[in-house]
Amino acid sequence: MEGRAVAQEIRSKIREQVRALSAKVEPNLATILVGESPASKAYLRSVHLACTDVGIKSRSIELPSNIAQTKLEEAVSELNSDRSVTGILLQLPLPKGLDDVAACATISQEKDADGLNPCNLGLLYQKGTAKLVPCTPKGVVLLLKHYGVKIAGKHAVVINRSKLLGRPLAQLLLNEDATVTICHSKTEQLEEISKEADILLTGIGHRAEFKVGPNMVKAGAIVVDIGTSSIGGVLVGDVDFDAVIPVASLVTPVPGGVGPMTIAMIMYNTLTSACSQSGVKLAYNPDELGTPGRL
Repeated sequence: MEGRAVAQEIRSKIREQVRALSAKVEPNLATILVGESPASKAYLRSVHLACTDVGIKSRSIELPSNIAQTKLEEAVSELNSDRSVTGILLQLPLPKGLDDVAACATISQEKDADGLNPCNLGLLYQKGTAKLVPCTPKGVVLLLKHYGVKIAGKHAVVINRSKLLGRPLAQLLLNEDATVTICHSKTEQLEEISKEADILLTGIGHRAEFKVGPNMVKAGAIVVDIGTSSIGGVLVGDVDFDAVIPVASLVTPVPGGVGPMTIAMIMYNTLTSACSQSGVKLAYNPDELGTPGRL
């Protein structure tokens, strides 16, 4: 399941909307990086390049890793008050000693480009009411839909319970009428549970300690790899791709699978929030993407 082409289709539609609404809406995304993580810096560079590609303005704010929690929240509050900024993305994880839950709660609900404000997360539990949805979970669901994967009635196993990924992803899948099991570090008999999945989704990101091999995959299953690790300078996912391909019906690659979808969803959320703040209806809905087949 290649994500690049699907993400480009979404970005193309967003670019059209940005141009069409330019007289009424001026999206502007502000990103906040705390610390010097090379991976986070590289990721945010990709986000800003995507903004340029679709015609969204952007600005980058970098803060020291030893910043106090109060100062971080003040920086977020300043962006909340800045009317020229329509979207805010706080890059996670934060350095140790900082409270990411409190920091995300500081982000204005209307400017929450990553969909992680507690109010936006809470709306996921009221099906169809959330406007700003966490980007990676939303990107995963759109990718499944694009490839014609039937979600309703299927057993989805999510190997991740974080509030950033596993929990919102499980809720989105539940909203699509899947039967969902969440697994984590304390789960017993993980191999047996994962092998029951019609749709297996993994996002651990510690390849040296955790790997999904063919022994964990049901024949014909859909496998979505959301984990990223660097092994010998090479970006890899949780899944042993070459070994799992003969067993599964579809597998997302790393890189090029879920990652591009996440960035496309940041662009979509940024445009959505700008339209909402301007009182303009957004005509484009990525859920309307065509599907090449039904699995």
